[in-house]
Amino acid sequence: MINLPYTDALCALAQPYNLDGLPPGLFDCAMAEISLFHCHHTPGYERWLHAHGLDAQALDTLEDWSRLPPIFANFFKQHLLLSPTGEGALELTSSGTSGQKSRMRYDDRSMAAAQGMVTRIFQQYGWDTPDTPCNYLLLSYEPEPDNRLGTAYTDQFLCRYAPANRVVYGLRRTGNGHEFDLFGVIRALQAFAEEQLPVRIFGFPAFLWQALQRMEATDIAPLELPAGSLVFLGGGWKNHAAQEIPRTRLYERIARQLGIDPARCRDGYGAVEHAVPYIECAHHHFHVPVYSKVFVRNPSDFSVQPYGQSGLLNFVSPYISSSPAHAVVMSDLATLYPGATCGCGLATDWFQLHGRAGTSPGRSCAMAAAELLGRA
Repeated sequence: MINLPYTDALCALAQPYNLDGLPPGLFDCAMAEISLFHCHHTPGYERWLHAHGLDAQALDTLEDWSRLPPIFANFFKQHLLLSPTGEGALELTSSGTSGQKSRMRYDDRSMAAAQGMVTRIFQQYGWDTPDTPCNYLLLSYEPEPDNRLGTAYTDQFLCRYAPANRVVYGLRRTGNGHEFDLFGVIRALQAFAEEQLPVRIFGFPAFLWQALQRMEATDIAPLELPAGSLVFLGGGWKNHAAQEIPRTRLYERIARQLGIDPARCRDGYGAVEHAVPYIECAHHHFHVPVYSKVFVRNPSDFSVQPYGQSGLLNFVSPYISSSPAHAVVMSDLATLYPGATCGCGLATDWFQLHGRAGTSPGRSCAMAAAELLGRA
């Protein structure tokens, strides 16, 4: 049993966006604690720090966590990085549309920390309704034995915040993978509109867009889903990137064809390599919860960009003990803004996504990490 009191205290904070409720110095203590844990227990991590001019002693006084060398998320597509607590832990994978899949292990405390964050954010927005049964349309993978896809695991988990009356899956098992059941999704929406229960739609936005397009093309009249319905999308457009549209346009179509107000349509950003949830506010901005910090890095020299300048997303959070993924850089481009510029009332910074960056920076970072982390 590992002892990470500062990390556990940070991850247990009840108000996910309340900076005034964040005890002074707690984030720094938690990051130092988890970094030292990986220094002492995770093969190759201390060597990784030394290669970037840091040692274990420096971690105790470090306050600028952009100095902590991150690992590029693409590296996890090539290597399984584990601390001792990751041995035998739950393994999840990315969807791997390019042919490579990230493999991550989550020990019980790391998974509980991440899921606790989701719970407190759902409570923040009033989506934790244990006394209100819902019908679910999950635009993700119908469960099958040993399904380790992170998106499928997440969507199953999200069903715990309101009792399930009926659950319909958009990606049905075929015996040889999964296939999108377009007409089954449309039939489910029509049936749900006739019932008096709120509907929760989770999953990939591309599949909901396809259903809305087909409904319009075949002259299916707009539906009015019951009050209290919620659309919570995530996972990106994957193999349907050519069809990708602005989220505001998708929300407008949802409102027109399904009767769900855009304020009840939200997107979530997450990754199997970084399980901290980033969920849109009512103004559709991804606010950073107190459990993490976000930096934006210039792709050309990796320097930290100021507010308003785009670059690669760098997430820092101490939540994970099973892998040294407490500082990661994604292949997504984004711009960071001060919390006050949003206007929704949340004080924490928020970011705007711009899509995927090229792959060559990822390759070079992954190669560097392989030399120092994966080859003892």
